[in-house]
Amino acid sequence: MNVRRRLISTAAATAVTALGLGSLTACSGGSAAANTSRFDVVASFYPTAFLAEQIGGKHVHVTSLTSPGQEPHDLELSTRQIAGLQETDAVLYLKGLQPSVDEAVAQSSVGTKIDAASFTTLEKHGNEVGGHAAAHDTHRGEESGGRDPHIWLDPVRYAEVARGVGRAFEKADPEHAADYAKNTANLVKRLDDLDTRFRDGLTGTRTKTFITTHAAFGYLAERYGLTEEAINGLDPESEPSAARVKDLEKLAAADGVTTVFYETLVSDKTAKTVAHDAGLRTDVLDPIEGITKRSRGTDYFSVQEANLKALRQSLGAK
Repeated sequence: MNVRRRLISTAAATAVTALGLGSLTACSGGSAAANTSRFDVVASFYPTAFLAEQIGGKHVHVTSLTSPGQEPHDLELSTRQIAGLQETDAVLYLKGLQPSVDEAVAQSSVGTKIDAASFTTLEKHGNEVGGHAAAHDTHRGEESGGRDPHIWLDPVRYAEVARGVGRAFEKADPEHAADYAKNTANLVKRLDDLDTRFRDGLTGTRTKTFITTHAAFGYLAERYGLTEEAINGLDPESEPSAARVKDLEKLAAADGVTTVFYETLVSDKTAKTVAHDAGLRTDVLDPIEGITKRSRGTDYFSVQEANLKALRQSLGAK
């Protein structure tokens, strides 16, 4: 977008090299910027990239640091990606979700840094699951005081973030402010409609409790009066204790739980083991951290509709 592009100083280049050769390793994510004639935005992962694309429309070129199918919490940036942050017009990320991104953004000189988490409130969910998960929660939460970053799974909070991103785009690229405002309003309307469908669809269910492998759905559960019981905490890769598994078996029998949900980007082994031992079925509840061929939809809205359908079936909706 900018006629005069920012150049990396010798000191900045040295810092970038040090980062790249240190704890950060190369990954399969896209390059951080493209130097296009449009408003260039680097998004940290799918939910932020989706917002940028929906709000920016034809005026924005969006690049995601996290490749489709890559587990975003484990992202490690390449030297090229870190250097590319200096060449973009804006970075849209969610502080506290991806430590490597937080570090790179903090050290970059990009003019517009947009933290999606700053437009809503973050709460604590799932980090005490099983009494041990917090100790395993090294991938996320530490930067935000152990708070749950999965705000996009609640359509209402995601709409709050969308409004904030829209305002940030308008300020950073005032030439196209009117279009950003219009696109933001359209997106918020769609999210409001999705909220209504969730609210109506999850009313009058036989049970309000669902079991997941990953405590990603705390905001969604809170919004619609449900109870999420996670096998693991906020870290999807942590192993549950035998006591926690036993507690879940008892809970499932007492509350009429029928299903153990797992997600597409991590192994379903734990879900299947718990489900087998408790005599339950398994199904997918997608945290929408990336869209792949295995996703039950092609974008945020279609995957959320699939999530609603899976929840309704599992909870015994009328």
